[in-house]
Amino acid sequence: MDKLVRTENPFKFYTRFHLSELTGSKASNLGELLEGIRQVPDSCIYHHTHRFLQQHQYLSPEPPNDFAYWVTDVLGESILGEMLASIDVVQFSTLHDLREKMIELLENYLRENPVAKQKFANYGEQFHFIKSISFIILTPYVAYDLKEFADAIKTITIDSIYFHIFEARLRLEQEINDFSYWLKTSIGEKELADSIVRLDPYTYTMEGLRKTMLKLIENRISVNKY
Repeated sequence: MDKLVRTENPFKFYTRFHLSELTGSKASNLGELLEGIRQVPDSCIYHHTHRFLQQHQYLSPEPPNDFAYWVTDVLGESILGEMLASIDVVQFSTLHDLREKMIELLENYLRENPVAKQKFANYGEQFHFIKSISFIILTPYVAYDLKEFADAIKTITIDSIYFHIFEARLRLEQEINDFSYWLKTSIGEKELADSIVRLDPYTYTMEGLRKTMLKLIENRISVNKY
């Protein structure tokens, strides 16, 4: 029987709450949307991509972002909307890189379709740039070993899961999440850590992601007879 690995470096579970604030910037056409994306703060890019994903995860495991929604439903540019929606936002380790990808896509589209710049939104349907103001809070859940880690995963909120899976990439600027980093570096569970990294969180709801991670963790516990 493998010995239970109990670390002196426990995993501390955090959660994050957001307040939304209007920036005062808005766009009526694609040119103004492009200029806005160039100039707004990172917290605004986050709100209209990652925050949108979190808000709408109950509806579908593959939601679009705010930019794609507006371009399609308000301006009627469905091809561009599909291109924006196809951007896998969680695969970008920095908001800067995500911003640059959207700028490149819009610039190329306007270069190939210059008349699209002349299409304006109706009054009241302009795109309003909103930024997220974030508050990070420590939860009471702490894990010193894999069994405690599994128990906490069962209990924490989906906001906490979102923080440690999705937002970790932006915070660490690496292709890894908080859970996998701790599993690998603190209790030596490299294989389990890599299994969680390989999960595509974009194809799950938060609850679906929780259940899938739990299955991987509990299988590992069973193998080691923890």
